[in-house]
Amino acid sequence: MDNNLSDTITEEKLSKYFEITGEAIKKAKNSGNRTSLDFERDDMLDMIERYYSDAQHFFSKGDYVNSFAALNYAHGWLDSGARLGIFDVHDSRLFTVDD
Repeated sequence: MDNNLSDTITEEKLSKYFEITGEAIKKAKNSGNRTSLDFERDDMLDMIERYYSDAQHFFSKGDYVNSFAALNYAHGWLDSGARLGIFDVHDSRLFTVDD
């Protein structure tokens, strides 16, 4: 068994991902929408906030694995919205988009 700790979900790693995802949520909410998909945008933001909230809940319970998973789902929704133009963001640090 490899005792490499680089694959361990730590509180410090989670804190970093909470910060990045929280920043991305704010940017997405404040962005424009290059599409006519207004209902879908609202629905996506709802899902993103629910996964982010779930991540916080799991974190508070010490369940770092499920917290990390929920953060990844939240960020996946953010990236999907950015790629589709539902969130008009140009920040490759926070999203999988071109600047």
